[in-house]
Amino acid sequence: MFDKIRNVLLGKSLKTEELKSEKFNVFWGLPILSSDAISSVAYAGEEILWILVPAIGIMAFKNMLYVALLIVLLLFILMFSYRQTIDSYPKGGGSYIVAKDNIGVTPGLIAGSALCIDYVLTVAVSVSAGAGAITSAIPELLHYKLIICLIIVVIMTIGNLRGLKDSAKLFGIPTYLFIISMIVMIVVGIVRVKVFGYVPKPLEVLPDFSGQITFFVFLKAFAGGCTAVTGVEAVSDGIPNFEEPSQKNAKKVLLILGCIAFVLFAGISYLATMYQAVPSLDRTVVSQIALQVFGNGIMFYVIQATTALILIMAANTSYADFPLLLSIISKDGYAPRQLCKRGKRLSFSNGILFLAVAASILLIHFKGENHYLLPLYAVGVFISFTLSQFGMFMRFVRGKQGNWKHKAFISGFGAVITCITAIVIGVTKFVHGAWIVCLLIPILVFIMMRIKKHYNKVADSLRLPLDIKPKKMIYGANRNYIIVPIDTLNKSFLKALNYARSLTEDIIIFHVSVDEESTDKLKKRWEEYNVGIPLTIKRSPYRSLLGPLVKFIESEEFVMGPNDTITVVMPQFVVKKWWHHALHNQTSLFVKSALLNRRNIALTTIPYIIDE
Repeated sequence: MFDKIRNVLLGKSLKTEELKSEKFNVFWGLPILSSDAISSVAYAGEEILWILVPAIGIMAFKNMLYVALLIVLLLFILMFSYRQTIDSYPKGGGSYIVAKDNIGVTPGLIAGSALCIDYVLTVAVSVSAGAGAITSAIPELLHYKLIICLIIVVIMTIGNLRGLKDSAKLFGIPTYLFIISMIVMIVVGIVRVKVFGYVPKPLEVLPDFSGQITFFVFLKAFAGGCTAVTGVEAVSDGIPNFEEPSQKNAKKVLLILGCIAFVLFAGISYLATMYQAVPSLDRTVVSQIALQVFGNGIMFYVIQATTALILIMAANTSYADFPLLLSIISKDGYAPRQLCKRGKRLSFSNGILFLAVAASILLIHFKGENHYLLPLYAVGVFISFTLSQFGMFMRFVRGKQGNWKHKAFISGFGAVITCITAIVIGVTKFVHGAWIVCLLIPILVFIMMRIKKHYNKVADSLRLPLDIKPKKMIYGANRNYIIVPIDTLNKSFLKALNYARSLTEDIIIFHVSVDEESTDKLKKRWEEYNVGIPLTIKRSPYRSLLGPLVKFIESEEFVMGPNDTITVVMPQFVVKKWWHHALHNQTSLFVKSALLNRRNIALTTIPYIIDE
């Protein structure tokens, strides 16, 4: 019953070979990996006004344009810098890999932690902003805002668990609808005032004072509007998700993203000053502009609908990149191994589920209110921006290849600007919630280092030197078939093999191949060790470990009589600390539970204790 429901919601399992067909081209890659940056224009200008209006009153609308122009400049600096990152790192990974390779492990973990926090916040902020657009159009739903947020998270999670291609089709079209509707609103809004002489009438009460902007207020407004450039890195993180040539397609998407973000952010900021939209918790700035430009007609609801959709779809950038980033960190040993395994639809399903749970906790804690979440938002991403740019600068300076001075200048300048921005955001938003991110980053780095320490300890305990050989075979009067599953050749497996060889000579070493690279490493190690028993390798296109084993036992390839018994000897290493169990797949437990009720199959577990 559970499998039927899962197949209806997520679709049938996909073979590993179908991963290439799951990747997307420029047309679908743009909305999936750029929706965060594109959607930010819907609330970045509003965040600027939240700072300026209470501080300088009516003069806020004049100074908003200066802040917006500075943010646009920052956007293009980042865009050109990340084009260089795409050229240098075709396998993606973004700030984490760039910082780790060129500065060191700790800076890499800081960048990875900051990005992980930012991706979780992206989901929470985007979903709450989308729910805000819905409640602005239908005020009667305001009391159900949190419930709407959680429902959206569930829908997004199911859509992404279905795989890359399905999520691109499901979430891509709303992004294009938003871009078109915003351009229409910008053009009509400007023409209506400049050509037809319409005099805007503010929908909210304008402040009755004006003041001169101070440098600190300007910095606070700049920090608030910097949410407009979040999501730029997502394209360089997600290069492996593109069709070949993946680097070329990623650079095209990054260029298109920069142009679209510039037009929309500058246009909406200009309309906000022209129509004097005052930020409010009950009605967004975009909804105020749309109501003045189009009236309470169908286009107003089109704007609200597409804005809500794009804000919700912005969360999809995190769903595309967060699991990929976690899989890379996991392969390096700094996160649980389960996070680098692909699910039945070839997505990193464990990472997707982790993201959904973390974002839901944030939404519940902050009651789905976008304005309260935003102070936490941009700190982490600008820390990762800075480490990435500095990492690229060090790479060019050390390598000194080609036109390295020009490239180093771009990355170095980007590092300085993003570092200053990160400091400004951290200082101005510290007491409003940024302190939480500043505290979480070192905690996550500490946890990642502890996980790596544990995996290193396990690897040292299980490592098998070439001078250690299996024990000689000792056979009794009764002979028995024994299957010893193997994933990695180590001390745990050797202990199980020695036990099996003390019982019978009919031993099958069985390996399920779900990853060609890992299988090749095992074959090479097996030949070096010279065990004397051939490996039986079965490929698993659906990444199932149990299915190929059962199929092999029941196949004609494995001939046994009706009274014969098969003993499956499972090596299993045992950890002493409770939290270590979450870092391992516990494959032997799943195999045992699935084989217990099968006739003529006996199960033996050979424990190997890891001392720490």
